[in-house]
Amino acid sequence: MKIFHHKLYIISLLLLIFSCKKKEDNPVAPVIEFKNISGTEVEQFNNNLQINLTYEDYQGDLGNADPDVLTLRVKDSRLSDYDWYHVPPMTPNNEELHIKGSYSIELDPLFLMGNGTQEQTSFSVEIRDRAGNWSNAIRTPNVLIVDSL
Repeated sequence: MKIFHHKLYIISLLLLIFSCKKKEDNPVAPVIEFKNISGTEVEQFNNNLQINLTYEDYQGDLGNADPDVLTLRVKDSRLSDYDWYHVPPMTPNNEELHIKGSYSIELDPLFLMGNGTQEQTSFSVEIRDRAGNWSNAIRTPNVLIVDSL
């Protein structure tokens, strides 16, 4: 009987050790998720699009007080370069806090690049924190741009 209790104790201890999960470290880089886009069809030069996303950052170092510091980039899939945007500080006094929230980016009116009467594009978005860490990239659904004439 004593051996049975001893074996039961050892088995219970092993089960307890192997069932415990190691605590995941908080990610250093911000994490963003696509929420929605204000439209999937726009008339060239006439409609602004708004991309809405959610963010989470465990260090709270998103955004910058200096309006000349651009930390959010949006890439139109038809182009090779990014459009850059300023993001204001998301925490008071640059405190290190775990933050979550929503953010909206308003894009300038789109235009057709070719000779056709319509084109499709999508946008990828990334944000960089003050420590220089880039978030994951999100992609919007396709947007149809139609001729305004």
